[in-house]
Amino acid sequence: MLFVCFFIHKYSYIYLNYNSLIYRTPLKYEGINLLVFKKLTQCYELEQLNKLVEIEPTGQYTRKIWFLLEWLSEMKLSSREDITKKSYVKLLDESIQYAIEGTKSPRHMVINNLPGTVDFCPLVSKTPKLEKYIKTNLTTRQNVYLEGLQKDVLQRASAFLLLKDSKASFTIEGESPKSKRAARWGQAIGQAGIKDLSKTELFRLQQLVIENPRFIDMGYRQKGGFVGEHDRNTGEPIPNHISAKWQDVEVLTNGLINACELLTKSNLDAVISAAVIAFGFVVIHPFEDGNGRLHRYLIHHILIKKKISQQGIVFPMSSAILYKINEYREVLESYSMPLLDYIEWKETKDHNVEVTNDTIDFYRYFDATKQSEFLYDCVNETIEHIIPKEVDYLTKYDAFKRIIEDEYEMPDKLIATLTRFLEQNNGILSTRAREKEFERLSSKEVQAIEDAYRELFLTT
Repeated sequence: MLFVCFFIHKYSYIYLNYNSLIYRTPLKYEGINLLVFKKLTQCYELEQLNKLVEIEPTGQYTRKIWFLLEWLSEMKLSSREDITKKSYVKLLDESIQYAIEGTKSPRHMVINNLPGTVDFCPLVSKTPKLEKYIKTNLTTRQNVYLEGLQKDVLQRASAFLLLKDSKASFTIEGESPKSKRAARWGQAIGQAGIKDLSKTELFRLQQLVIENPRFIDMGYRQKGGFVGEHDRNTGEPIPNHISAKWQDVEVLTNGLINACELLTKSNLDAVISAAVIAFGFVVIHPFEDGNGRLHRYLIHHILIKKKISQQGIVFPMSSAILYKINEYREVLESYSMPLLDYIEWKETKDHNVEVTNDTIDFYRYFDATKQSEFLYDCVNETIEHIIPKEVDYLTKYDAFKRIIEDEYEMPDKLIATLTRFLEQNNGILSTRAREKEFERLSSKEVQAIEDAYRELFLTT
């Protein structure tokens, strides 16, 4: 293994060449890369690490490096000079990377403001796009909008959006579930945020997702996993993403659960928190099946835990993701595809993959900036378009329904059928419908109904 580390204290740089991959972490200008420091602890002896932190031992960058080496390795370096007269320094530079309030480490005179645990801690860089979204305060604008709606419209919109989101989540996975299954998962989404995340809760949610577990081993994977295709002739795996080793799944998921608790109680932005946890989950891929839908459920869970929307309204995030499906796939592959170059694996007898090298840190420490930006795009799409569109439809439907009730005393079920036929045919009632379901309407009445529909639904 080729491993070269140069510490140039003048610029506070660390260079690391690990398996031909060059990591460059200038602490002062670009922030912290936890994977770099973890590899330092694995590839250098204790004596060498001690020498590394002896360079200007009281300096703030040396103290940061000292803390990180000990935090990541759970070992203690040699005794240090007295630094109690030094001021505390924040580990993450909050002008570069998003952080939490943090806790003090008197040993290092460092405030650990990392947004995660040693077993799971993706980081997010501050970008103009994220900062603009945060300053726009989308959720406050949304709450003001919702407060102006009638209660019954809000409740019905919420119910429709839950079902719509559930169906969209299955569609993303290439499935067309029965209405009962979609409704059941919609009910689960509606309860997001009520229970704290735990191993038991994840197992319960998986059981709700998987209608028939006959051919699936439920619970954490006990074998390798990947997302991709099989060669049609040989059956050889063609992965786009290789899941974490099954031997690492419980440690990684426990780390994610603990990080979720930390972030929901922190001051870290809700959407960024949701991106870190939800995309971290799908990167780990802890289950044999159901990972995608649970990943999107976790978005709901964090957003509700962080109280970014009014009670009773769940953002239809899967609908927004489905609308941006190509971008979604690009974001998923932006980390998983390059990672394939650093995962060694072999094909199993059942045409699965078995990872043969140590990969756990790739799933613990990664950059979630692109994922956070994408999720904010989806939140924006939901607030600006999806929810208002649903509310607008219900308002127009109620007006149309009142007209039909007043003029023709038509029952609710038949009005719903009438509206559906008109939607399907651009405001024109088909000849078949006029001859069957609505044979009792005269031509003049049909024309009046079509005119009323078009005026409400098809005029801008």
